[in-house]
Amino acid sequence: MIGFIGSVFSPWYRWSGRKDPANHCCINVATYGPGGRFTMTDRGRSALRVSDDILRVGPSSMRWTGQELVIDIDEIGALPMVSRVRGQVRVTPRANTSVELPLTPDGAHVWRPFAPVSDISVSLEAKGWQWSGHGYFDANFGTRALEEDFGYWTWGRFPTASGATCFYDATRLDGSTLTCAASFDAAGNVSEVDLPQTKPMSRSLWALRRECRADPGHTARQVKPMLDAPFYNRALVKTRLNGEWTTGVHEALDLRRFRSPLLKPMLAVRVPRVPKWRFNG
Repeated sequence: MIGFIGSVFSPWYRWSGRKDPANHCCINVATYGPGGRFTMTDRGRSALRVSDDILRVGPSSMRWTGQELVIDIDEIGALPMVSRVRGQVRVTPRANTSVELPLTPDGAHVWRPFAPVSDISVSLEAKGWQWSGHGYFDANFGTRALEEDFGYWTWGRFPTASGATCFYDATRLDGSTLTCAASFDAAGNVSEVDLPQTKPMSRSLWALRRECRADPGHTARQVKPMLDAPFYNRALVKTRLNGEWTTGVHEALDLRRFRSPLLKPMLAVRVPRVPKWRFNG
């Protein structure tokens, strides 16, 4: 689940000139496996309500209680699996961090891992979509479009015996690179760690280049597909980092592909636009 004010992957936001982020907001939900759904409805300004503790976008919301993030979902899945996605998700951090990572030297893009080690409880109104386990809660902030500054990046978040390890590896359009690896313990303490070099993985279904870190003599491999797009891939990946086997979420993003104007009409099929909304009460 991702809450957007200024839906960065929405073609409608791009076509609008990205002048009014509040007029292009959404709560994106993706479920995986048999019967999996994808929702990313681009909604207008009238659907947005924001306070210190609540992000509400049309029929769905994210609410911070002081101890947990409660996400109430009431969305419609995109083509070709059009059906209602409704229920509640609760994310309970084991600890919160104060870490911020600028992704560009001028701070135009910032990564904020609020709770890299969390517990999650999922209860959606569909058979088999109820479970609890290991969770994660972060945010990204930006004042420019991603494709204005980046060509390609990979990101990963992998559970460890002591907490979780996250990494960002990116190539900026000016030729510079970003390399960051951080280890978080269950108390929210963070330390920079030296991780092994990135190695090529198998390409995605859309032939997207993928890389992931892995110890010498080992190669990361996909164990579960999650989300495939021409410019983006999310997958459950197994790798060995500093002597520890771990399975976590990995993403690869090719922003050179995303810049293609031919891609935007394709995205519009998966990202419908609902410009007006009226709240009851």
